[in-house]
This record gives sequence, structure tokens and C-alpha cells, in this order.
Amino acid sequence: MSDRPTPAPVRAQALLRDAARRLNAAGIDTARLDAEVLLAHVLGTERLALLLDTERPVPGDRAAAFDACVARRAARVPVAQIVGRREFWGLDFVVGPDVLTPRPDSETVVAAALDRVPGGRARRVCDLGTGSGCLLLALLSEWPDALGLGIDRSGAALAVARANAATLGLSGRVSWVEADWFPPAEAAAARFDVIVSNPPYIPSAEIAGLAAEVRDHEPRGALDGGADGLDAYRRLAALVPDRLAPGGVCVLEVGAGQAAAVEALFRAAGLMPAGIEPDLAGVARAVAMRAP
Repeated sequence: MSDRPTPAPVRAQALLRDAARRLNAAGIDTARLDAEVLLAHVLGTERLALLLDTERPVPGDRAAAFDACVARRAARVPVAQIVGRREFWGLDFVVGPDVLTPRPDSETVVAAALDRVPGGRARRVCDLGTGSGCLLLALLSEWPDALGLGIDRSGAALAVARANAATLGLSGRVSWVEADWFPPAEAAAARFDVIVSNPPYIPSAEIAGLAAEVRDHEPRGALDGGADGLDAYRRLAALVPDRLAPGGVCVLEVGAGQAAAVEALFRAAGLMPAGIEPDLAGVARAVAMRAP
């Protein structure tokens, strides 16, 4: 049995103050917020509850765990990867280095799809490059009669998506396929009411300039869109029209300044424009197209 004394508890406020100072020194713009989120995670509580009681004593083992989290954040590991979860569309998603962290911008895709299929009439929904499954599972949560198919070329990403479906109670309504976009069997058999996708769209030359949290800790294959950022859209434009049911809708997330070019690609492939939606910052983020 160890004779090492148990470290004395430290007040939460002192831990937060020290962590914010360390994170500021590491160039983290959201230092205090990140410290609060990480300490709440370590203590198994909500951030608001922590802020209402910053004088609470933190046991030594929890303070040590918090210190380790702060060290990882100072090394630019994203907060979501440290805590292992991220909220999206009001749902709780498991995240990790094998998938893009769900972002509020991508909720624009979900909202655009819901707006263009009113009354929950979608029965078959496909998510191309599904990653964490956030787009597909958010839509299935809104359309209780719909069935979903998530496709991703990364088996590790699909493991995350499966875990999220299980946690959300949606496993029985969704299937997963490991493939580079549509596999031949699905291409021959399936027609979908809704197809969504958040494909890689960052121009290759811009990857090095991304924030370290993205560049070093998220899968490059989910970011790199080729020389002009449009490589994935060209491939999708050649595939999606034949997989949409008559009147079906395709909604694609796009990068800043790409909406018009993506709409033109899919118009040339035979789909009809169904609107471009801005995200909360006013950036054109979701391009909707409809099958004749």
C-alpha cells in the first residue's frame, strides 16, 4: 500500500485561473471558456453548474486529470476530441480524430433538407461521406418513418457513426457501407428521396494554413478538395442524379465562395437549382438541387 499522501483539494476557481493563463500563453483565443468546459467534463458536471460554484473543492485526482486535459488543449487538440463529444442539432455525438468534428455550419444542410421535404415525406435518405453520421442521424431524428444509408470510405469513421446511431436509438433505421461514394450494388438498386453530403472542399494549397486544431487533428481526407476544392463535387455530380428518386433533393455543404460553381456543376448534370442557404455568419453554405 502506498504511503504517498493524497493531494489536497484545490478550489475550482484557482484551477480555472491557472488553466486560462496557460492556454492564453499557448495562443488559445477561447482560453477561459475551454478551461471551464474541460473542468466541467473532468468533474462530470455541466459548465453552468460549475460556474455557479467556482469555490468548490476539486479532489487531487480530478485536478491532475484536468491538468492533463489542459496540456492536451495547449497542444492544440480540439476540446471536442478531449471530451469525446460534440452537440449537433440538439443531439450528442461521439467524436474523435477519425471524423470531422460536427460544426454549427453543417446544421444549415439539415435545415435546408427539412425545408425542401415538408411534412416528413422522405422515406430513404443517403449521406455520402457520412463521417460521424451527424447529418444523416439528425435527419432521421426529424423523419421518424425514414430509413438511412451512410457511406464512407473510412472504416474507422463508420465505427464512430455506428456508435452514434446506437446511442441515439437509431441503429434499426440505418445501414452503413464502406465505399468511396456509391458502391456498385447501391448504385444499381437504390433511389433516394434525399441525398446529403459534406464532402472535402478545402483547396489543397490552403490546408497548411488551417488552424492547428483542424490541420493536425482532423482527417485530411475529409478536408482536401483538390486544387480548387471542387474535386469531390465533380465526382458527385456524375453520380448523384441517377440515385435520386423523381423530385428528390440533394443538399451539399460548400466552402465560402463555392456555391455558384457547385450549383453550376449539378445543373450541368441535369438537376434543377432548389436554393442556396447561408449559415449563421451569412456565408452561402448549403446548395440544394432537385431531380426533375
